Amino acid sequence: RSRAREVALQVLYQDDLNPGGDPHAADQFLAARLRQPELVEFARSLVAGVRRNRGELDAILARTADNWSLERMAATDRNVLRLGCYEILYSDTPDRVAINEAVELAKRFGAGQSAQFVNGILDRFLSRHKEES
Repeated sequence: RSRAREVALQVLYQDDLNPGGDPHAADQFLAARLRQPELVEFARSLVAGVRRNRGELDAILARTADNWSLERMAATDRNVLRLGCYEILYSDTPDRVAINEAVELAKRFGAGQSAQFVNGILDRFLSRHKEES
């Protein structure tokens, strides 16, 4: 599933930088990169979920990331945060696993401070989310 998250992140990054992209090409990319049907379906569900809820996810992240606008964040970090936030809110992935997976993605694809940045924002979001629930 970690590999599926990596490929889903690549599609979300592409969506972010090229908003008018072809969703069919993105789907073909997922299928070609993952090959195993269960991983392809998991990645598709992540991409579709983030796309569908992007406005809500961005609003949550903007409120949670004090002193950081989404536009100011690195595109990689922004999309890792969207993915992590989506998994916490909408998937059956345990909250801590979702955060750990996001941190690992940030380590792999982000800059030097990305992992700490992603961890801090998702931790803060999770704390606030649990208080509200």
